[in-house]
Amino acid sequence: MLNRPRWLELFQSLRSPSELLAGFTQRGGSRIETAVGEIRREADRLRKTGSGHLADRAAVLRAHVADGCPATAATVRMPAFALVAEAFRRALGVRLYDQQLLAGLALVDGGVAQMQTGEGKTFAGALPATVHALAGRGVHVMTVNGYLATRDYEQLKPVYAMLGISVGLLRGSDAPALKRAAYRCDVTYGPGHEFGFDFLRDQSRLIARGKPRLGETFRNDLRGQPPADDSIQRGQAVAIVDELDSVLIDEATTPLVLADQNATPTPDADIYRAARTVARQLRPGVDFVASGADGGKLTSRGRTTVNALPPTVRRQALQRTWRAYVETALRAERLFRRGIEYVVRDHQIHLVDQHTGRIFADRNWQDGLQQAIQAKEGLPIVADPTTLARITRQRYFRRYDAVCGMTGTATNCRWELKRVYGLRVTEIPTHQACRRREEPMRAFADLASKRRAIADDVVARHQRGQPVLLGTASIAESQGMSTLLVLRRVPHLVLNGLQDQAEADIVSRAGRLGAVTIATNLAGRGTDIPLGPGAADAGGLHVVVCEPHESARVDRQLIGRTARQGAPGSCQRFLSADDATIVNFDPAWAEHIRRLSGPHGEVAADLLPRLLALQRRVERLRSRQRSRLSAHDDWLEQMLRTFAS
Repeated sequence: MLNRPRWLELFQSLRSPSELLAGFTQRGGSRIETAVGEIRREADRLRKTGSGHLADRAAVLRAHVADGCPATAATVRMPAFALVAEAFRRALGVRLYDQQLLAGLALVDGGVAQMQTGEGKTFAGALPATVHALAGRGVHVMTVNGYLATRDYEQLKPVYAMLGISVGLLRGSDAPALKRAAYRCDVTYGPGHEFGFDFLRDQSRLIARGKPRLGETFRNDLRGQPPADDSIQRGQAVAIVDELDSVLIDEATTPLVLADQNATPTPDADIYRAARTVARQLRPGVDFVASGADGGKLTSRGRTTVNALPPTVRRQALQRTWRAYVETALRAERLFRRGIEYVVRDHQIHLVDQHTGRIFADRNWQDGLQQAIQAKEGLPIVADPTTLARITRQRYFRRYDAVCGMTGTATNCRWELKRVYGLRVTEIPTHQACRRREEPMRAFADLASKRRAIADDVVARHQRGQPVLLGTASIAESQGMSTLLVLRRVPHLVLNGLQDQAEADIVSRAGRLGAVTIATNLAGRGTDIPLGPGAADAGGLHVVVCEPHESARVDRQLIGRTARQGAPGSCQRFLSADDATIVNFDPAWAEHIRRLSGPHGEVAADLLPRLLALQRRVERLRSRQRSRLSAHDDWLEQMLRTFAS
């Protein structure tokens, strides 16, 4: 029987970590100090115990949960937190911050812990992982990519081992048997998308297996034969998601699609080539809409122009209307740019994630767009891959009994997280006061003027030794900035789309004295950037937001790379009338910016409030799009239940 300490009544009276924070701000922090203080005192008492005592105490808690006590109950989570804190001290020589303990409480309650970059989200995530692991149903810890999953697994494995908790690592290249073993562990680390794909693979196997024949299950029971199960996963119990807003919000409209890659030529390849030839002869603004949401659509005049089939196109070979081929070719020509929306590698089209700048080799556009871009780039035009299974991220994550996660930027989307996923956001105070200096945004009439100003600023900072990290919105922009710095003889590193350990290695060196690094906005996300010797005296890391993103959250994620853990640092935003967010969503403002610019192309007025208002407007638009997707998911789920019954 576990002792009931005096803080149990306190925690049972609190509804959430949000109330805990309210108690901190309104009553001088007494409630937080009591809670964290008790965890500290229990952890200190554990210091006097032997090497195997932590695992024994964890086993007692596991038995308590097996007897019916919820793993999230105060009688379990509070002693478990003390065990984790002491295991960190013994295994890694690390003393968890009070803020990490508070974040752990928010996560155990099934919420979102908003922790600033560099505040130790990886360690905080081990607290709820341990608590939920006591139930023995499996905890999925989802990271941004495979490198971070491997890093976190290897770093935290000694902590879990000290508590008698098994931990596995999920790799995309592993055989099913190795994956199955990883999922049988108490805690499984892996890249987020791989958990979803394994779920789809299991669903595909179930469908392929079909229903058992009449009486087969009964006969197997009589023979003592368990039902055949070749599933990789063992269900969706608990998901702990790193960079949760990026996964559940930014990528919500991108479904997980399991496809059988197809390299066979498509039978209508010649039609795609003919459509491109016709599309390149059409006049913008006359035959088709040149920009905006309807960009690439034919006008009434354009529909008349392309109404007749070219003599090289056989009507019998059409797999969609001829007009659809032409409009798709127009979109490929006018709206999709090499180095921004896609890259060409090994004679194949690879999509670029517009939220992270990373390159995905396993994603394809649908409805003929992939083939139209292959025609545009003069590549072999192959058939669409066969879709085996698909699911939206919203539907997938709602399959879990509990979801929680960490991020540095959740406040702007807190209502959507609550409405769609039932997740409450708790803002965690920083361990040390932030010393970041945000310099005034600079705005320019055109891209060329903006690039020159950025390059001049980088040269000046580099000469005094201040490390600089330039965050670009696209691969093409990173290449453009690199060209300017080469002309100015500024040594630098470019990171624009790699998704492996090299990415983290490059970013981790960005804080060295005099270092200049160009990276797509979220490249290296999750990697610490320590300041090298002398870098703090030079002003610390300076982050440049080269172009505003559609979402202000992404800009803040980039800015959050500097001034971590009380270190000095600075940041500055740059904007031009040619930037995609402005051109696509407020072209009238773009013209206004050009009119305001001076002889050198720079605007003297403060345009930041207008930019933030535009980003809020775009974020509301994207939120409505996600809401429609969520409503469609709910309808589909209802239809499936009705059909099943």
